[in-house]
Amino acid sequence: MYVGKVDTMEINFVAQNEEGNTYIQVAATVRNEDTLERELRPLRVLKDSYPKLLLTLDDDPIADFNGIKKMNALEWLTI
Repeated sequence: MYVGKVDTMEINFVAQNEEGNTYIQVAATVRNEDTLERELRPLRVLKDSYPKLLLTLDDDPIADFNGIKKMNALEWLTI
């Protein structure tokens, strides 16, 4: 696991295993549209097909932004 860089943007966590990478952004909340866009931006730049997650503390339904799954961090920890 390490912090990723895409141009001048940061990806909070890049987890690697024998199956490849998983990219994870973490934010307390993304209910503000500007915050949501800021957190999605580095993941959208990646052109591979590895899983991309945006984990928040928002108690919202799971959402998909063109292949980037947004979900509650506490729920993610239990799957």
